[in-house]
Amino acid sequence: MTPLFLGLPEVKTPSVLWLLLIVPVLLVLYIVALHRSRSTAMRFTNTAILGSVMSRQPQWKRHVAVGAALACLATTTFAWARPMGIEKVPRDRATIVVAVDASLSMKADDVAPNRLAAAKAKAKDFINSLPSGFNVAVVSIAEHPEIRMPPSTDRSTVLRAVDGINLQDGTALGGAIDKCLEAVKMAPGAKDSQEPIPAAIVMLSDGGNTQGGSPLVSANRAAAAKVPVYTIAFGTETGYVDLDGNRERVAPDTKVLSAIADRTDGQSWTADSADKLQEVYKQVHSSVGYEPVKKEVTATWAFYAFCFAIISGLATLSVAVRWP
Repeated sequence: MTPLFLGLPEVKTPSVLWLLLIVPVLLVLYIVALHRSRSTAMRFTNTAILGSVMSRQPQWKRHVAVGAALACLATTTFAWARPMGIEKVPRDRATIVVAVDASLSMKADDVAPNRLAAAKAKAKDFINSLPSGFNVAVVSIAEHPEIRMPPSTDRSTVLRAVDGINLQDGTALGGAIDKCLEAVKMAPGAKDSQEPIPAAIVMLSDGGNTQGGSPLVSANRAAAAKVPVYTIAFGTETGYVDLDGNRERVAPDTKVLSAIADRTDGQSWTADSADKLQEVYKQVHSSVGYEPVKKEVTATWAFYAFCFAIISGLATLSVAVRWP
């Protein structure tokens, strides 16, 4: 805290800031000295003789030298007081819920080797890219969505939960969002926290809601809880599956996935290649992975003082040395 110096950033040792009062005192002394030197110069009436005895130096050089020296003193004092700044650090309290679509349409092989296998592989890549302090939960999307793994930092257990997702009947996107919100509340410390723990949902699906109510109603609940939903649509327009001997087209429903993301201030992507999926996960990572935290920035202010010292030294040499 710096209660006596409200115009300055926060510092750890505010008592040191009293030394800054030396700066205006020295400035006043410099102004007084300038005034006296001018008065003394007026006693010499023969300016030709005065010019031959004293070399003429521009006044601005002296002003720059003194100003830089005072700035160096001020910044050094402030560095001594251990100032605080803002730095972005990983938000270890964040909870990420990875929801993987396990409906029968996910066995289409338009994304090699098939949609479900590709979604699981990329989900695991994303989970491994997250900071170790992030809690990760796993939800399977089907007719009856399930929390396959509550929020945990145990990556090996979380990855096994992803591997354990198998094909099932139906797709209840709204129910899956509700299950994801339940998982967020299960995060360690969520009940005792006075502020909502940062969270996000990553939904890997081909869309096509077939069960339950409108997924947009559940998306509204996610928006109210300030939990963005990032949707990744798997598959292509030519995708198909064989069900009971019949070939059925299962093009991804990108409209419903995009609407879910829009309702929750998330983002939606169409991921039809592995290269593009890597970019998708980077964007999700950066959007929820950091928060501003106060950090000591003494080194920064010491660098400022060093720069002012160099300017003061060069200006002083320019005044002291008579160049040919």
